[in-house]
Amino acid sequence: MNEEAATDVPAAAAPEPDPGLRKDLVVLTKMRLNVFVLITTFFGFLLASRGGSFDLAKLVHTLIGTAAAAFGSAAFNQLMEVDLDARMKRTANRPLPARRMDPLFAFGVGWILSAAGIIHLAVMVGLWPAVLAAITVAVYVFIYTPLKRVSSTNTLVGAIPGAIPPMIGWTAAGGAFDGGAWFLFSLLALWQLPHFVAINWLCREEYENAGYKMWSDGDVSGRRSGLLAAVFALFLAALPLWPWFAGWTPGWQGHVALAGGILAGLVMAALAGRFMRDGERTSFRKLFLFTLLYLPLELGLLAFAWT
Repeated sequence: MNEEAATDVPAAAAPEPDPGLRKDLVVLTKMRLNVFVLITTFFGFLLASRGGSFDLAKLVHTLIGTAAAAFGSAAFNQLMEVDLDARMKRTANRPLPARRMDPLFAFGVGWILSAAGIIHLAVMVGLWPAVLAAITVAVYVFIYTPLKRVSSTNTLVGAIPGAIPPMIGWTAAGGAFDGGAWFLFSLLALWQLPHFVAINWLCREEYENAGYKMWSDGDVSGRRSGLLAAVFALFLAALPLWPWFAGWTPGWQGHVALAGGILAGLVMAALAGRFMRDGERTSFRKLFLFTLLYLPLELGLLAFAWT
C-alpha cells in the first residue's frame, strides 16, 4: 500500500462523531427553528391582550401546547424526507438519514408530541387554539411536505402553517377571528415568501440534486427569484396600512409603526431588486439576512403602537 492510500483510507472511513440522543432530538424536532413559532405565538397573544387583562398562566399553557405540536410535526416532516435529506450535505447528518435513530422511535416522538400539544391546548387553553394547531400540523405534514417533491407551489402552501401560530396566540388570549387575527396571518405569510425564496436560491443546487421542486430551479441568474422576492416585499411594504386605517395603531406611535413598516418593506424590495440586477450571491445573502431582521422589527413596532 502506497503512502497516499495509507493516508486517504482512514480519513474516508472515519465515522461522523455521534452527537448523542439529546442533540439528535433537538435536530429531529427542529427545536431552534421552532423558537420562531413560539415568538410569533407570543406576539399574537400579546397583541390580543392589549387593552385588557394579561393571563400569564394561559400564555404559558399556550406556548407549551404550541411547542409540542410544532416539535411533533417537525419529526413527521423528517420521517417523510429521509431519502431526500440523505442526498444533501447540509442535512445528511441528521439522525434519520445518518441512521442513528430508529424511524419507529421518531414516529413515536412525532405522534406523542403532536397529540399531546393539541390535547393540551384543548384542555388548558381553548378549542380554537387546539383546532388551529391541528390544522397547522395537518397542512405541514400531509400537504406541504409531500408537495415539495411535486410542485414549486409548495412555498405558497408552506406559508399557511407558518402563518397560523400568531393566530393561535391571538385566539388563546380571547381574540376573535377578526381583522386583527387575519392581519397577523397575512404578515407572517407574506414575510415567509421572500425569506424562503432567498433560502431556496442560496441552496438551489442541493435542492435540485435532491429532487425538491422550488421556484429557484434552473434560475442560475437569480432574476426570477429576485423578482419574486421584490414583489412579495412590496406587498409587505403596503401591509402596515391595514392596522393604521383600521385604527389599531393610533396616535404618534401608530405613525411611527406605519412609517417604520413601510420603510422596512421598501428596503427589502430594494435589496431584492439589487440582486435581480446583478445576480451576485452576496446580494442575495444580504436580502436573506434582512428578512431575518425584518420580522422582529415589524413585530416590535406593532407591539409599540397596538392598542
